[in-house]
Amino acid sequence: QVQLVESGGGLVQAGGSLRLSCAVSGSTRGVNAIGWYRQAPGKQRELVAVFRSDGATTYTDPLKGRFFISEDNAENTVNLQMNSLKPEDTAVYYCNAGYHTNGTYTPSAYWGQGTQVTVSS
Repeated sequence: QVQLVESGGGLVQAGGSLRLSCAVSGSTRGVNAIGWYRQAPGKQRELVAVFRSDGATTYTDPLKGRFFISEDNAENTVNLQMNSLKPEDTAVYYCNAGYHTNGTYTPSAYWGQGTQVTVSS
């Protein structure tokens, strides 16, 4: 099974940047993508961005141009660069190993523990 560990969260002022990392280890059989999600207090968990094993990326429309997902093969991480952060970006950010095809990402049961991002105004 696959193991996922997020890091890089913290407190940042509005307009600032953070880079989250999702360390991936174990067997990735049956998955072909890593998705970053976030969950704000009182809200449902939402998909933020996806990195597929062939290099394809997708983003939730409102975040396009501010968030960027990439892979670091040397570190076995999938990273989420977040720029021009806003207070509404405050959430716990999770990564998931899943399957992406035909424009749809299907999450698996493999989740990291999450990392808190807090953006102050």
